[in-house]
Amino acid sequence: MGGMRILVVEDEPLLADAVAEWLRGESHAVDVALDGGAALERFGVNDYDVVVLDRDLPVVHGDQVCREIAAAGGETRVLMLTAASEVDDRVTGLSLGADDYLPKPFAFRELAARVAALGRRSRRAAPPVLERAGVTLDVHLHQVFRDGRYVPLSRKEFAVLAELLRADGAPVSAETLLEKAWDEHTDPFTQAVRMTILKLRRKLGDPQVVLTDPGVGYRIR
Repeated sequence: MGGMRILVVEDEPLLADAVAEWLRGESHAVDVALDGGAALERFGVNDYDVVVLDRDLPVVHGDQVCREIAAAGGETRVLMLTAASEVDDRVTGLSLGADDYLPKPFAFRELAARVAALGRRSRRAAPPVLERAGVTLDVHLHQVFRDGRYVPLSRKEFAVLAELLRADGAPVSAETLLEKAWDEHTDPFTQAVRMTILKLRRKLGDPQVVLTDPGVGYRIR
């Protein structure tokens, strides 16, 4: 499932970066926080689909971070990570509002699969294959076809196209695409969205299916 906005909260920088890079490889936009205080700051300003949350955090403990995310009442899902594997610890984590629990050490493939499953729960149900105007996108296989022709796309191009197809013909603003497909370090005044749209149009070919609504955004015809 591409195109999610994810926050990874882990106080071990090497592990945090490794998890973030793995998830970016799945076409997600990923931010990283190294302590609970930074996590709450980012959660307060960004709309995340999933938070991957280490339990034993400095500044603000992961338990408290989890409580505050749950208390916010949004659709953000929490995958809690911990070195503890006892049943009581897992039950405690889930009782705080976590949606899933993964003990360390873990396999990145399993973490990515659990994140994808939580992401499907945080959004309105969408079919695994998105289709419109002759464009077919398989969110699980990461494949795109235009009128039966395979179209190789970069991770960002895939994430942007997925968001446009999910909108089912409604316009999607550049700001929304930037939020869903890029991380917090991206300059809000960047031309990244426009350039990605241009590349998408070139790869998808004629007749053009990605249209511009001036002052509104982009849509699939």
